[in-house]
Amino acid sequence: MLTSAVAGFSIAIALIVAIGAQNAFVLRQGLRREHVVPVVLACAASDALLIMAGVAGFGSLVTDRPGLLVAIRWCGAAFLLCYAGLAARRALRPGALLPTDRPPTTLGATLLACAALTYLNPHVYLDTVLLLGGVAQQHPHRWVFGAGATLASAVWFTALGVGARRLAPLLARAVAWRVLDAIIAVVMAGLAVALLVA
Repeated sequence: MLTSAVAGFSIAIALIVAIGAQNAFVLRQGLRREHVVPVVLACAASDALLIMAGVAGFGSLVTDRPGLLVAIRWCGAAFLLCYAGLAARRALRPGALLPTDRPPTTLGATLLACAALTYLNPHVYLDTVLLLGGVAQQHPHRWVFGAGATLASAVWFTALGVGARRLAPLLARAVAWRVLDAIIAVVMAGLAVALLVA
């Protein structure tokens, strides 16, 4: 059982650490010190739900319907391109760079954006439902594997959200926010293009 748990944790952390829409959003919220705990909980809970769906075998429902997979891919690419555009605009407009320059967003709007970045991003389904779910089926204790993967997600998002505060002094300058938003824009655009050409 311990082997399955460690395998689930290790594989999930390797997938989650890669820069993506969720990570960029959690990092930005952490740097702004705005609704960090609800965002971390929302991301971890969403990952737990999707991982457990994959462990239960729901990945085959998606792979058996290629049309659904194509629709998810196009919608996700469109959303990621919009998010990339917003990040690029923030990077080009000096007045919108510092977190204190922008009025705080409501908790509801923040969680809605978090949900959109999670559930409209096909990479989330590929990593959690399909990949982790598929690997879990190879383990004798698949639910323990899923628990290990879920723990990895919770640990990562907590570390990212809370740890972002340590980066605050570095990102106190406008130029640092410009670079961060430019990187986010490039990453989101790259993910969108990768989805469209896949």
